[in-house]
Amino acid sequence: MVSQEDKVKTKNWVTKYAQKKGYKLNPDPEMLDLVIEGLANNKIKYGKGYCPCRIPSGDEKEDRKIICPCIYHEDEIATDGSCHCDLFFQKVDDEKKEEQQNDSED
Repeated sequence: MVSQEDKVKTKNWVTKYAQKKGYKLNPDPEMLDLVIEGLANNKIKYGKGYCPCRIPSGDEKEDRKIICPCIYHEDEIATDGSCHCDLFFQKVDDEKKEEQQNDSED
């Protein structure tokens, strides 16, 4: 079972990653919580943070590709606006401008 602490750690990690890459997290809090819980659960179950929307095959070399952030997420975000799991989303231009303005005010 996933503890609240596991979920908080996972959310902190994905939040930092999203900020670093210029993405945003799923704006739907319920969906975001489900994806984070699935990611935290996979970390507990498999010892690695496999994407909750992909099923590990048991082939360690192949499964490395689906450790979050998976090798597919950047292309998916660029093409579809979000990764397959709907965890990371592309920021729209208005959000990027607002963020840049906030950074320049600091």
